[in-house]
Amino acid sequence: MEPLYLKILRDLEDKIASGQLAAGDQLPTEKELAEQYRVSRITSKRALNELEQQGLIKRTRGKGSFVTSTNTENTNTNRVLLLLPFTDDVAIGNLSGSILPVMQDAHYELMIATYDFLNTHTTQDIKNEFDGLIYYTEDENQHLDVLFELSFADFPIVLLDKEVTDLKLPSFLADNLAGGKEACDYLVKAGHKKIAYLFGNHHHPQSTRQRYLGYIQSLMENDITFHTSFEEDTTEKERLVDYVKHNQITAFVCENDITAIEAMRTLRQAGFLIPADISLVGFDNIQAAAFVDPPLTTISQDFKAIGESAGKALLSWIKTKQKPNSQKIPVTLFVRESTKEITA
Repeated sequence: MEPLYLKILRDLEDKIASGQLAAGDQLPTEKELAEQYRVSRITSKRALNELEQQGLIKRTRGKGSFVTSTNTENTNTNRVLLLLPFTDDVAIGNLSGSILPVMQDAHYELMIATYDFLNTHTTQDIKNEFDGLIYYTEDENQHLDVLFELSFADFPIVLLDKEVTDLKLPSFLADNLAGGKEACDYLVKAGHKKIAYLFGNHHHPQSTRQRYLGYIQSLMENDITFHTSFEEDTTEKERLVDYVKHNQITAFVCENDITAIEAMRTLRQAGFLIPADISLVGFDNIQAAAFVDPPLTTISQDFKAIGESAGKALLSWIKTKQKPNSQKIPVTLFVRESTKEITA
């Protein structure tokens, strides 16, 4: 359901755009609008504040609100901001490279910046300079104040890689749960029954938790009782080797490719053969995954589809004023030489 203040805002925008309210005309007061639309004065005040921020009206204490422009199109900047945690986003699939063509086709400029941009720009700066924001969520708890302020003002924002459930913003990310399940399903079909999940560090972001739950779902569906508990951390070299020997592990679903490659190196140094003794599946399909020895079986995220979907959704939101739905983009299993079938 559309917020009540948006109803007032849209009606006044339409009257200004159509000329029904011309430059210099006085608008109804907060009290009059509240009575007309049967809302609180806080609601009517928010609608007038939005019009003032758009530059369509000027509000003067003791005098009222007056139309300054009859052209709503002038409020569009045709610019979108993409905020990333790194200067070079190759590590996260070159998302900017997939978003840029979408913006260019729509004649929008894409400005790419790191989180440092938020140290020198306020939320009002962002609203004045851009029509929308694409934000890569490295940490669900980071920049909540900025995202909330912009969201509260109905500024179009779409998130990449992770959801921030408290803000209810549309998110575009890989289907991590399905990926964890597919990786484990593959190992089960290859005959493995002692399959462990390998976490990369003590910090378990949303994407990792989803992959882990997919792993658990696969084991449950295949009636396999052994599983790694969420609290276990076997990243230390000695602990990893002891864990494998103690539990007779034959395969790992790894949080990501870096974790898988490091584990592969540790296990080989301890005398294990890959994949003869232990199979490993990674996640992300980074460039190095195809060139390690042996090449790594991994789950690939479709960063191109993620970026394109996010860009198109944001442009639609800007044009139609309708918030899009979140999307989980399917993943793909790439089978290489770090895994093998085992016989009973």
